Amino acid sequence: MTRITPDWLYNPAVAAVFSCLTAAGFQAYAVGGAVRNALLGRAASDVDIATDATPEQVTEQAKAAGLRALPTGIDHGTVTIVAAGTGIEVTTFRRDVETDGRRAVVAFAQDLETDATRRDFTINALYLDPRGRIHDPVGGLRDLEARRVRFIGDAETRIREDALRILRFFRFTAEIGGAAGIDPEGLAASAELADLIDGLSAERIGAEMRKLLSTPDPAPAVASMGQSGILMRILPGADPGALAQLIDAEGEYGPGWPRRLVALGGSLDRLRLSKAEGRRIAQIRAALDLDGGPAARGYLFGSDCAIDAQLIARAAGIAPPPDWEAEIARGATAILPVSAADLMPPFQPGPALGAALKKAEAIWIASGFALDRDRLIQKVTGNNAH
Repeated sequence: MTRITPDWLYNPAVAAVFSCLTAAGFQAYAVGGAVRNALLGRAASDVDIATDATPEQVTEQAKAAGLRALPTGIDHGTVTIVAAGTGIEVTTFRRDVETDGRRAVVAFAQDLETDATRRDFTINALYLDPRGRIHDPVGGLRDLEARRVRFIGDAETRIREDALRILRFFRFTAEIGGAAGIDPEGLAASAELADLIDGLSAERIGAEMRKLLSTPDPAPAVASMGQSGILMRILPGADPGALAQLIDAEGEYGPGWPRRLVALGGSLDRLRLSKAEGRRIAQIRAALDLDGGPAARGYLFGSDCAIDAQLIARAAGIAPPPDWEAEIARGATAILPVSAADLMPPFQPGPALGAALKKAEAIWIASGFALDRDRLIQKVTGNNAH
């Protein structure tokens, strides 16, 4: 039996939750992403635990051990135990009773094998007991070694249970994908049931696309999404080829999902973006459309957006000047040498003064930030004695 000892196995919070359950005779296993990432040598953002104890029993054992128990997902069997200042989600073994493509009605189960068969992919159904032993009821270890993302059981059945699994299939393929490439059965099922994506909320689609585009190289997975007709349901008009070119051009800058989303193009109507995310994407697009050099982009949109726009332009075959990074930095730190007060008189407060200030800024940018205060005022006011 495979054994591993990731650091988080001995984390005080994880150890306390394991102890409070196993001391009472219940089963307890870490499951899902933490186990998968440990086997890949990657860090875990959080640790989820599966158990045969019911939510009521979990709560009872937590309180008996002096720990807080919060009913954060009680309808689905999840209780969050707070230990050592950290919340650990504990979920009772489950089986699906009814699904509608978006959510499931579940019943509790008593064995790990039943719990495993309701999960999405074999690589997400790996369990780790408190002694560091891996339990692999559905062949996830073999698939993880091959860097293959495979649905548990029948792919179409898994997708009909939750259509978001189509997007998760591509996202996990991008995260762990290797020489094995994309699983043909999963790809065929995803293409066949692509219309189910239309029933997903913009929030869920957006969350998955953020994660997908944040992987080191999502281009092959996104290309498969394009070929299977799935991408057009999410980003109508997107160009997967543009993403592949951008990733080649990114170099040391690495992943940046807003930049990659802009490079893909297409309509964003199926994605729910926050106001801050929307502004960032709009600024990258505006910087990309600007008829000016790197310094102007840096001044008007800040260094991050200017770099994103420059990388997208480079991917499209527009060669930047050799010193483009230094130019962006120069523009981002430049300060307009005149203020509204410097232009009064002849201009008075109001629209005319605002227009004059904008004119001054445009002239200054066009000069490469070379004009000083006096020369700039002269050009705007025409007054040599100002």
